Amino acid sequence: EKAVNLKKDLAEMQEWMTQAEEEYLEKDFEYKSPEELENAVEEMKRAKEDVLQKEVRVKILKDNIKMLAAKAPSSGHDLATELNVVLENYQLLCNRIRGKCHTLEEVWSCWIELLQYLDLETAWLNNLEERVQMTENLPDKLDTVNDALESLESVLRHPADNRTQIRELGQTLIDGGILDDIISEKLEAFNARYEELSHLAVSRQIALEQQLQMMRETDHMLQVLQENLVELDRQLTSYLTDRVDAFQMPQEAQ
Repeated sequence: EKAVNLKKDLAEMQEWMTQAEEEYLEKDFEYKSPEELENAVEEMKRAKEDVLQKEVRVKILKDNIKMLAAKAPSSGHDLATELNVVLENYQLLCNRIRGKCHTLEEVWSCWIELLQYLDLETAWLNNLEERVQMTENLPDKLDTVNDALESLESVLRHPADNRTQIRELGQTLIDGGILDDIISEKLEAFNARYEELSHLAVSRQIALEQQLQMMRETDHMLQVLQENLVELDRQLTSYLTDRVDAFQMPQEAQ
């Protein structure tokens, strides 16, 4: 009777493992939304816990069959053979569920990391847009234009590492068919805004550099003119002091 009960327990255990495999490992999942992906991660965590909890039951079966084999070798031998199959299948199930759980957790981590990088780069784009707007309608002052140019250039020196991470993380998920529609939409919007603002910022940078160069040249010309006027004033004052007749002066002084 004990052998019959143990055989029944082995059959039930095998049936449970078959159901677990069908439910957790053989279903085709499509993760089209973050909610679906998050639910799948939580489900696989529960599956892993459920499978590992069966380890106690497997051990009890193993011990009981060993005890029976010691008392009734003939009955125990057949059960031991079945037990080995169950143990092998159970270990395989554990490994596969652990693997799938780990994979889904990595995918979820990849998605969260992508969102974090997008948030960082979006904040940078907002800052860039603000700096570009600050370069509009500037007063025609050398220091003001120079400060605006330096401020814009400091933002434009932003490293490209985050954008590289966004591209690689997004492509990894899309290649795996994970949230591909959502990610494609997010990346398309981000890239379009990045290209637009970058081109605008570079155009404003070039315009400010040209404006600054013209202002410096004009400032230099005015300085030279001022120096010439001072020298001319000095000469005229000298002529007047010496009561020199105008027709005796050089042509430019007349």
